[in-house]
Amino acid sequence: MMQSHRAPLIILAASSAIALGTAYGSQYLAGLNPCVLCLYQRIPHWLVLVAGLLAALPLTPAHLRRPALVFCGLALLAGAAIAGFHHGVEQKWWAGTDDCSAVLNTGSFEDFRAQILNNPIVRCDEVPWSLFGLSMASYNFLASLLLSVVAFWCAAKRLPGGLR
Repeated sequence: MMQSHRAPLIILAASSAIALGTAYGSQYLAGLNPCVLCLYQRIPHWLVLVAGLLAALPLTPAHLRRPALVFCGLALLAGAAIAGFHHGVEQKWWAGTDDCSAVLNTGSFEDFRAQILNNPIVRCDEVPWSLFGLSMASYNFLASLLLSVVAFWCAAKRLPGGLR
């Protein structure tokens, strides 16, 4: 018999693994360097990946799985908020954070040169890649929002093997 809420946790963890794989693949294989908001968007997916896998372990008590689904839903909702904010920055609806602009060291020339050579300058308001007019932040917003709804729905639902 299926244990309560294991399958949704595994699906959420796998979805976050796919999102992270896409982000790291675009960075290291396609050469699309992330901006600071791109990096922030990865954090909720890491949280969902770890929490989802830990909560889905057979040794994890079944009564902890529903709170884990709520946690994953909240993390994904936070991820959707970050991605939505990033989308707005890309569309120039509002300004990004201080870290979003290309602020360079104003120290010595050698410090300035080292900063340019060691850190590629990636602005948050520029879209390096899009498909059908949507950026990676846009797709992350949609995916994170949808997955958060799935997490909350599954947490509220009585699933086979559940205790509700």
